[in-house]
Amino acid sequence: MLSPKQEAFVQAIVTGVSQSDAYRAAFNVGAKTKPETVNQAASRLMANSNITARVVELRKQVAEIAQITLKSHLDDLLRLRNMAAKEKQYSAAISAEVARGKASGVHIEKQETNITGGLNLNVQFD
Repeated sequence: MLSPKQEAFVQAIVTGVSQSDAYRAAFNVGAKTKPETVNQAASRLMANSNITARVVELRKQVAEIAQITLKSHLDDLLRLRNMAAKEKQYSAAISAEVARGKASGVHIEKQETNITGGLNLNVQFD
């Protein structure tokens, strides 16, 4: 179990601040404290396996919360489509539905190009 100051250090680290800044915030370092002293103390804290484990645990939670999945993306697009259709904004509803199709791989745009200049070729790109 971490002390309240150690937990505050970990919480600060997870927000993305440097180890030294996290140490300063958690341990109320005085203005006259040498930067080398703060750096060494912060480094020693990060070498503590309990601290490191807690940082990993919190970063994993943050990553899971922030992660977008295909299912959540498709669900959001479906919700937007339905909202647009309800408001009779059919262009927006169609756009959302096309975006759902693209994201799920159902809708694939094909582009046809005619090349001229002596040759009559009809090329399709997937």
